[in-house]
Amino acid sequence: MSVTDNYEVVKNKVNSAIKRAGRKEEEVTLIAVSKTKPVEMIRELYDHGVRDFGENKVQELVEKYDLLPKDIRWHLIGHLQTNKVKYIIDKVYLIHSVDSVKLAREISKEAMKHNKTVDILIEVNVSKEDSKFGVMEENLLDVLKEVALLPGICVRGLMTVAPYVVDAEENRRIFNKIYKLTVDIMQKNIDNTRVECLSMGMSGDYEVAIEEGATYIRVGTSIFGERNYKIV
Repeated sequence: MSVTDNYEVVKNKVNSAIKRAGRKEEEVTLIAVSKTKPVEMIRELYDHGVRDFGENKVQELVEKYDLLPKDIRWHLIGHLQTNKVKYIIDKVYLIHSVDSVKLAREISKEAMKHNKTVDILIEVNVSKEDSKFGVMEENLLDVLKEVALLPGICVRGLMTVAPYVVDAEENRRIFNKIYKLTVDIMQKNIDNTRVECLSMGMSGDYEVAIEEGATYIRVGTSIFGERNYKIV
């Protein structure tokens, strides 16, 4: 199957999950995660009408940005180091992985240099795994209030990376928990914080994530196939 065939299979499953949840198609955006994959595969999907692509690494995003059409909406979904912010500040549509006030301050500083407002999501380590980045749930409100004061930034919502599981149902409680966090924050009406976006769910569990309120799902392997990290 081609990458476009794979995309359509995923898209059909996405639409089925949306219907099961009683939601609308426009509420969920499928991000094709193209990390380690060649420009040719991205262009094939682009020609198929896909515009939302996700990358984990700054260098790879920058290289692909220069080679591909400028109406692509690039999502930075991997861990972002403060010293790399300047390279992507004028290239990304949404930064999903803001995991500290320090990083948010750097994004704010670079955004002001470019006279723009950057949309970000705060990454939350809901599963409390040591191997994952993200703000702990108990610190989230304090982080949000501090980040919301920074110029050049708009907090659009939350993001989480759920544990790898064989049975997607095992992550339902994780997704439900961060959805409830989103609702709680919305009710607090924090300035400069819209919290309308919820980025969660990947190839193994995106259907459950949609059923639990995801607005962005990040799907790579199911669209592009397995990754060869040796070439990166």
